Amino acid sequence: MTTTPALMIQATGSNAGKSTIVAGLARALLRRGLKVAPFKPQNMSNNAAVAVDGGEIGRAQAVQARAARMPPSVHMNPVLLKPETDTGAQVIVQGKRWGTLRTKNFLEKKAALMPAVLESFAHMCDRADIVLVEGAGSPAEINLRAGDIANMGFAAAANVPVVLVGDIDRGGVIASLAGTHLVLAPEERARIHGFIINKFRGDPALFDSGLTAVTQLTGWPSLGVLPWLPQAARLPAEDAVDLDRTHASTSTRIVAVPVLARIANFDDLDPLGMEPGVKLVFVRPGEPIPGDADVVILPGSKSTIGDLAFLRAQGWDIDIKAHVRRGGHLLGMCGGYQMLGRTIADPDGVDGVPGTVDGLGLLAIDTLMSADKSTTLVHGEHCATGAAVAGYEIHLGRSEGADCARPLLMIDGRPDGAISPSGRVQGTYVHGLFTGDAFRKAWLANLGIASSLAYDAQIEAALDALADHFEQHLDIDALLKIARSR
Repeated sequence: MTTTPALMIQATGSNAGKSTIVAGLARALLRRGLKVAPFKPQNMSNNAAVAVDGGEIGRAQAVQARAARMPPSVHMNPVLLKPETDTGAQVIVQGKRWGTLRTKNFLEKKAALMPAVLESFAHMCDRADIVLVEGAGSPAEINLRAGDIANMGFAAAANVPVVLVGDIDRGGVIASLAGTHLVLAPEERARIHGFIINKFRGDPALFDSGLTAVTQLTGWPSLGVLPWLPQAARLPAEDAVDLDRTHASTSTRIVAVPVLARIANFDDLDPLGMEPGVKLVFVRPGEPIPGDADVVILPGSKSTIGDLAFLRAQGWDIDIKAHVRRGGHLLGMCGGYQMLGRTIADPDGVDGVPGTVDGLGLLAIDTLMSADKSTTLVHGEHCATGAAVAGYEIHLGRSEGADCARPLLMIDGRPDGAISPSGRVQGTYVHGLFTGDAFRKAWLANLGIASSLAYDAQIEAALDALADHFEQHLDIDALLKIARSR
């Protein structure tokens, strides 16, 4: 195993800020002249990105790669779990579909994935001066310890030192750090070289006695207290629990998004939520779609047929059809696009139970599901305006029908998507469209909304703000020393 310096960021629980800390450290170390590579052995998220080598990785690793100014690679996230039901997930290994397993089956088989994880880690080590590794969930989940490839199991196999993050915003951070220390095995405790307190609000000096208490209880030194940084909310989120975090607006121009049970690639919507002229409203289960919405967007889904049934169970199909009758606009993206058609046929059961279901019937298209999965980066133009577009495709199935004669986009010389005769119902298989200022401006102009956002500049500014923040509040020299100790 290579001895390239590496550091693993683990946490006392999920959503403690591991992804953001790796991104901020990546940008900070890049600015110190180091070639940095992010890495996450195992991720669970339906918010995926397409890497330059053509496979899928977690969205967080793509953001971290951007922070490090390194092309995203499938080796940055060798195992990606994409939940399809409450008890099962599609397993992506080194960017490609490996199979679909129930939770119990995955727990039994995950140890077999360690060779692929270590192979990908070595691949990244060979291409960087330092590798920043992100754990998953918490190492304190001792019920998942057998065959672990995500936290201490990986850290031990790859001989990577660990720093533990505690989220003080949730409360009980001292207990969470001390409790993690308590349940870890002695050799695992020894692998942790210090801790970071994240999301502190107020004067960090007020927690000095808390830092002392944690060190007394665990023996681990503090490596810094990170105050709450609002700019971090501009970065694409990985978990659906974060959907509402960046979308406060006083605008009266409403873009409504039903939150599907298996919503996927919801970072498609982040740029719209950052537009001053847009009020992005996520409609939760049990809530009606606002009657005054200018446009409704049906987002991507990891389970199109299942989420179509979920949509109907909420009564959203009635709301959507009423919205269209009133003259409202409607956009379907990937799985949402498939739902807008007349039928979805799944003869082999690749999306669930074999069979054919009726779609919403708002586009004259029919979709045939197949096991062949498209995962590719794409470029093209908006047919109506010629605005440049760039994005990616991650989908099963193909859609055909009369409305495809009016494509929304031309992608790499081929038509994509469909538009109804009225022009008010549109669909596309391309994700990431709204990150492009030209397309977003053209699409919003069709709604009579002016765009004033420079999205890429906002993301770069957020990453630089993170790096500045970390230089001020973390002992980065100590973190580098730990990384070089392996």
